[in-house]
Amino acid sequence: MTDGLPTEIDLSRPSAARVYDYFLGGAHNFEIDRQLAEQIASMTPNLAATMRAGREFLRRAVRALLDAGIDQFLDIGSGIPTVGNVHEVAQAANPKARVVYVDIDPVAVAHSRELLAGNDLTGVIHADLRQPEAILAASRAMGLLDLDRPVGILLAGVVHFVPDADRPADLLATLRAAAAPGSFLVVSHSTFEDQPQEMLDAQRLSARTATEITLRSRAEITGFFGDWTILEPGVVHMPLWRPDSPSDVDAHPERFGAFGGVARYDQPAG
Repeated sequence: MTDGLPTEIDLSRPSAARVYDYFLGGAHNFEIDRQLAEQIASMTPNLAATMRAGREFLRRAVRALLDAGIDQFLDIGSGIPTVGNVHEVAQAANPKARVVYVDIDPVAVAHSRELLAGNDLTGVIHADLRQPEAILAASRAMGLLDLDRPVGILLAGVVHFVPDADRPADLLATLRAAAAPGSFLVVSHSTFEDQPQEMLDAQRLSARTATEITLRSRAEITGFFGDWTILEPGVVHMPLWRPDSPSDVDAHPERFGAFGGVARYDQPAG
């Protein structure tokens, strides 16, 4: 360990989780992350707002799941917990809510474990979305989640880091297959649809991190929900998904460059 961080962390290369943390106003990032973030921001000045829009979508979705009776959450690609993260939203409404965070970035995992120390209803797993069976096994072994009961599976801003070659639809199908009826799936995902060229150019800078972004269409993103029932208003630009107030949606919700949606696993008939 060095300065509280695992020695295997490569501080010579920016991290997507730490860049995201920087845009959200977090403190768990390094100079190399801030340099890349500022370069991206110079090309797309509203990118920090885009990151915040993604976090606000996740908060609204978590509240919707809480209203539906969900009291346990599997947050894959969680990044570094910052103000207003899933466990804070969930446990404010239900102090007994349980949350397991999963991330591939060792910095995100190390800081998560530090920040969540003492919260016995949260856990952290260092794992890759591309190994869903390992995530499910670790979640069961941790003892926080009961996958025989409905669970909220959260994939906010993470599936776009999985290239087509790694068959993201199959990965999500594995996660859905492990869930009990009454479970929910939350997905937000970057898109090329309705985007100006400068946004697409900025997205390509993600190739400088260990996790390059793959932009996908609304149809492709919708396909990640499989045969689960997609809740109203469907897979839409993130600000349009159940805004707290009509005034929260401006004239160009597409400017945030991502779609979001929520689906429910209904009990099969018969």
